[in-house]
Amino acid sequence: MCLVRFALANIRRRPERFVLSVLGIALAIACVTVVRTISASVAITGENSVTDVLGGAQLWVVPAAGVHYDPAAQALVPDGPAPRIVLPAGWTGTRVLSGVVDVDGQSVAVRGSDELSGGVATLGAPLADRLGLGDGDSVTVGGQSLRAEISGDGQTMTVPSVVARSVAGDDGWWVVFAPAGGEQRRDLAQTFSAAVALPSTPDPSVKPDAGGDGLIYDTVGGSGPLTFEQKFSALFSGKVTSSTLGLISTIGLGLGFVIAVSSFLAAVTERRREFGIMSSIGLADEVLYFFLVESAIVFAAAYTVGVAAAGVAVALVIPGIATPTAWLQGAAVTAMFLPAMAIVGALVPVHRLLQERPVALLEAR
Repeated sequence: MCLVRFALANIRRRPERFVLSVLGIALAIACVTVVRTISASVAITGENSVTDVLGGAQLWVVPAAGVHYDPAAQALVPDGPAPRIVLPAGWTGTRVLSGVVDVDGQSVAVRGSDELSGGVATLGAPLADRLGLGDGDSVTVGGQSLRAEISGDGQTMTVPSVVARSVAGDDGWWVVFAPAGGEQRRDLAQTFSAAVALPSTPDPSVKPDAGGDGLIYDTVGGSGPLTFEQKFSALFSGKVTSSTLGLISTIGLGLGFVIAVSSFLAAVTERRREFGIMSSIGLADEVLYFFLVESAIVFAAAYTVGVAAAGVAVALVIPGIATPTAWLQGAAVTAMFLPAMAIVGALVPVHRLLQERPVALLEAR
């Protein structure tokens, strides 16, 4: 507590240095937090979108042209017709027709279902909010008027298959369920692959062969602790961190280190005589502890300001993906860098200081 009071007293003596240091480091922290928040938002979107597609299925059979995420529709859509396969005995599956349609100026992902009665369209609550629809409202899809029913929390609209075909043609995929009792078998994909003569993989980063007939994604096989949905979300997140935004955040983090070191170097130079007196009476270790405490205070204040500024910035600029969960995840990832920044910011200038003899520190410059 004595060191804390000493650090706070020094901050009160030089408030302008403290404010400038905090603002400089906070800017770097805000830059990193914004990118990490976007990355977390995209990862959450990726995981939710593939979970919405699978619906608990063990296998996902995609067309040879693959699938892609449509940011306007906020959902996964196919790039070609679903493979023509015959389900082996004991297996169940559904060929899902899917495409994108314009509804009142909004891009909407539409999927077909044979289980829906005619004249009904099922919408997830977020999609209904985006379209301004409620239960029982009328919505026009493919030239047909349907009655909206709100169910679930996805961004897709499920319509009768005949309506989906009028919008998407034959584009779609298969979701396949294993025979009863074998849902968690690790060789499901290999067994099904041999039966329908299509390649399989548990890795969502693998793309279908453009010259082939399609690809089977195994959602229960593979190795490692991550689920298929988590691996898929990691692909989304990786696209952000490896993009220009990721490079900018890395540069911002480096600038934060530079600002921290330069700020404390200036503080050391300014207070050489003060620390020379402390070292001459045997308090050299306290000099190190003091700088560690003061750097912790600076970085705690900078982190609070930077994270708050990042949350406001993301909420104002890209409110569509600014969720509290994503912001908290971004803030948590950014916090992992703080101990290194604080230690480097304090140890580098103090190391230079302690290399000199106390008598040299007392000399006027």
